[in-house]
Amino acid sequence: MRDLLAGNSVIPVIVIDHVDDAVPLAKALIAGGLNVLEVTLRTAAAEEGIRQIVKQVPGAIVGTGTVCTPDQIKLSEDLGCQFMVSPGATDKLLAAAQESSISLLPGISSASEMMRCMEYGHQDFKFFPAEAAGGAAMIKALSGPFSDARICPTGGIGLHNVMEYLSLPNVLCVGGSWVCPAQLVKAQRWDEIEQLARDASQLGR
Repeated sequence: MRDLLAGNSVIPVIVIDHVDDAVPLAKALIAGGLNVLEVTLRTAAAEEGIRQIVKQVPGAIVGTGTVCTPDQIKLSEDLGCQFMVSPGATDKLLAAAQESSISLLPGISSASEMMRCMEYGHQDFKFFPAEAAGGAAMIKALSGPFSDARICPTGGIGLHNVMEYLSLPNVLCVGGSWVCPAQLVKAQRWDEIEQLARDASQLGR
């Protein structure tokens, strides 16, 4: 995961409500400089949307988000994804991820959860829900006992606070939905999403 995410300060967290929006949304984000895309498995349109992006959008590095079960790990592989992101991490999920051909970024919100994931070989983590679970101060505190770990915080992050996270040495990148807000996707305002992506791609550089 570290190699895959290196050089990408912001990972868009995408919710696809309509399959027809998937490809133009992905193209807009990539045109703006964000090519690593996390598409959440929260909607009925997500599976086919991911399939369309993988097939039709060259340069897209596509991962599944909201991966909660071993079946969703298998689905991620079948769809041709290059990574997976989970909101939390159970032993069953971590064991299935060990057998997977693609990497999992497991979700944690405490030191104990991080230690359990480390027992399965993970060194990179999603910190979720970031703002509700202690924010940048919590992530900074985790850098003491876990100096080799790298974190991608997600949840409650936007332009108002993103640099608080990106300024931390143990933050690899941030995940956010502000670069593809639901109202702009619904209105198919791809040019505006491209500009949001372009602005986000320059953060932390």
